[in-house]
Amino acid sequence: MPIKNVVVNCVDVERSVEYYTRFLELEVVGEVSPERAVLDAVTATVELRAVGNGREQSTWSPDDLQKGFRHLGFKVDRLDERAEALKTGGVEFKLDPLDAEGEVRICFFYDPDGTLLEMIQGDLQYAEIMDADGVARERALGVPPRPRFDHIAITIEDRDATAAHYHEHHGFDFIGTIKQPHDSRGFHIGYLKGGDTVLEVFTYDVPKTSRDPQLDVAGFAYAELAGDDVPDLPVLVAPDETKVYVDPDGFAYAVGSGA
Repeated sequence: MPIKNVVVNCVDVERSVEYYTRFLELEVVGEVSPERAVLDAVTATVELRAVGNGREQSTWSPDDLQKGFRHLGFKVDRLDERAEALKTGGVEFKLDPLDAEGEVRICFFYDPDGTLLEMIQGDLQYAEIMDADGVARERALGVPPRPRFDHIAITIEDRDATAAHYHEHHGFDFIGTIKQPHDSRGFHIGYLKGGDTVLEVFTYDVPKTSRDPQLDVAGFAYAELAGDDVPDLPVLVAPDETKVYVDPDGFAYAVGSGA
């Protein structure tokens, strides 16, 4: 899978393990320590790492006009039932369940450290299909028996350049688009599929803001992708000494074999 692992920083690993196993049915892989836990999300792993800096130190904003990481998406069944369980559990929501463009049902909510998560129910009906075989493979995955990792969403400046980069270096194919005709900002979504995982790329016709990735504060840190090193991108070093690339829109990722 081109998206092999997603690193999420948290203040309290035990609290985050309880959250992800309870509400998203992720399964613990190996031993849990105060510093780290790995959770199986069917098509990728989610790696929880302890940091001392909490949500209030993050420069990430829930505004989709901020370039770089936006959210993590999970395919589910029984979305409304799951959303009700989240609400009963006191989870903070950004968007209540609704029917969205593409004939899917979605909702958005936060993990304990402010990482934005999405649940999606149903097969996406694309406005334009760029790769029919890729779309067929997506739909062949079917209804998940438990929530499965589906995508990372990022806001970008240039969809063609982003698609070319992630195809050349990491094997993603541009399979389709969704239009948002009621959004006055000129909002479109493109889907770059690699294996059973997706980069969901947001584009807007209006100005966007930028931020530098933060690898040592609570929230999304970086993804691990399959593929080759990318010598022409800036490099950061994570607290565990992992080499992390930063793409032109500020999205942070490593190249590795997963957790």
